Amino acid sequence: MSAVAGERRVALVTGGSRGIGRACALALAGAGHRVALCYRADKEGAAETVTAITDAGGEALAVAADVADPAALDGAMKEIESTWGPVQILVNNAGVTRDGLLMRMSDEQWGEVLRTNLDGAFYAIRRATPGMIRGRFGRIVNVGSASGFTGSAGQVNYAAAKAGLLGFTRTLAREMGRKGITVNAVTPGVIETDMTTDVADELKKAVPAGRVGRPDEVAAAIAFLVSDDAEYVNGATLAVDGGLGA
Repeated sequence: MSAVAGERRVALVTGGSRGIGRACALALAGAGHRVALCYRADKEGAAETVTAITDAGGEALAVAADVADPAALDGAMKEIESTWGPVQILVNNAGVTRDGLLMRMSDEQWGEVLRTNLDGAFYAIRRATPGMIRGRFGRIVNVGSASGFTGSAGQVNYAAAKAGLLGFTRTLAREMGRKGITVNAVTPGVIETDMTTDVADELKKAVPAGRVGRPDEVAAAIAFLVSDDAEYVNGATLAVDGGLGA
């Protein structure tokens, strides 16, 4: 597996067992980084991602943790640190959907999405940043969504969590900018993953590009944001949505 110019680093991708997370793990491994991927329940998918990376000559480690559980996440981070050292690249990709119209949405539907999609990123960043600060280097990418800008009927919980990630990203970029740490976001649109299999054809037709996106296209944007070439990119939101949010 060939590495691009730049130092080999330790990366963690949450929700790395499939979809955008898997594509991101593969892209970072392809750039020469050691990649840990965190999964909650999809052990088989995580193992497949690890195998894909190691078969290509890279280094990968799967760690089980629910990002909404700070104690479990701490255990996963300790496993990574004992294996390779502190996490230097963090991609907060883990996310769930529990769709429903507001008037019918339960407290649990609302809470589970906010806990995983927003609280989980907070817990992961809070845990990883002390090591980044000590090392005077860090790259953090939060995976948002076009719905954080445009809204999405039936997804008030999801859109609220993803919009929150964008404010979180900009604020943290200001806090961490002088510490050698950049914090950016990507906002995918309609991407071909398990999460979008039930997306209405009307929404797909609304994409100006005339097609749905691929996970590897999102991963390429993330790989750029954590690269040395993006050292001066901080607090940015990069849309990967075929123009959906334009």
